[in-house]
Amino acid sequence: MTGRRWLTLHGVLVLLFLYLPIAVIVVLSFNESKYGVGWHGFTLKWYRQLLEHTRIHPYVWNSLIVATVSTFVSTVLGTLLALGLARYRFPWRGGLLFLLYIPVVIPDVVMGVSLLLFFAWVQQAAGALHLGLTTVILGHVSFQIAYVTLVVKSRLAGLDPSLDEAAADLGAAGWTRFWKVTFPLIAPGIAAAALLAFTLSLDDFVITFFTAGPGATTLPIYIFSSVKRGVTPEIHALSTLMILVTTLALIAVQRVQARR
Repeated sequence: MTGRRWLTLHGVLVLLFLYLPIAVIVVLSFNESKYGVGWHGFTLKWYRQLLEHTRIHPYVWNSLIVATVSTFVSTVLGTLLALGLARYRFPWRGGLLFLLYIPVVIPDVVMGVSLLLFFAWVQQAAGALHLGLTTVILGHVSFQIAYVTLVVKSRLAGLDPSLDEAAADLGAAGWTRFWKVTFPLIAPGIAAAALLAFTLSLDDFVITFFTAGPGATTLPIYIFSSVKRGVTPEIHALSTLMILVTTLALIAVQRVQARR
């Protein structure tokens, strides 16, 4: 076997290893059989039952609220942080860049436990930050900021600084230069970072599990709790819908990055 064929076979096997389990879930969500994995015909009734299942609606709203609010906050703060890192030089800039990579590479379980202990300490010291949607949002913002900052900073690195200098020479003030020159140029990067942050928040389980309280159950936590009682076709359908939303968001990120 030639080297090229071996690399092709290796790539196919890796793709099968990554995506075959996802394909199985998607196929089983259209299976007529309620139990087992044997194929008994095509049906959409599990999706209808899922939409008619009103118990799941609060979990959907919780997931959307957490993802939307945390994405907005992290996008604003991450963009401002990226602007500061790209335009200014200060003594502890290297250390700040190093700290940005910690939420990206640190294990989620370590991040979740540390956030839980921090919220427990704040609650004991100040009587605030009881576990709920607020703590989940703060937990998601804590790792989303790093991703947003790195994405926007990479976009800023490709900008020509002479454009901002030319606008300043023409008499444009700081905010005017930002909104008229800088923002239109980095808008695709900001949009890509926001979509990435939204996807990460919507799919997150570990950090949500440690920071959620009563009334703050999201879809990943609901799916995990339901799987412990047995995998049902409704779980397959719900997982397929989450895969679809995530895929569409990633496609949107790729299109935005391609257009820039």
